[in-house]
Amino acid sequence: MHSARDRVEYEPWLETLEEIAVELELTGEARSNAIDLFLMDVPEADRSKRAALATSLYAGSLIAGDGRTQQAVADAVGVSRLSIQQHWKSRLEAAGLEPPGW
Repeated sequence: MHSARDRVEYEPWLETLEEIAVELELTGEARSNAIDLFLMDVPEADRSKRAALATSLYAGSLIAGDGRTQQAVADAVGVSRLSIQQHWKSRLEAAGLEPPGW
């Protein structure tokens, strides 16, 4: 699990994640998954954090069975769909999950 320090350090990013999750009408489980995935591996560079946030939202919604399209998540976060497409599987694998084979 993640420390309280991680949550405090990344609070602005977690607030953004929550706001976008509300916009996308994600379930509580999908939001929780996205937070865990984001905190699991937060990039050092600020420019990479937005893509990690989008990837976490997309993958978290898949885990919860509340999937959204890569394009819908990308539009809501303000990143390219390619950012999500290139990284969502590795984010799931890093969490010890097997990405779907479709």
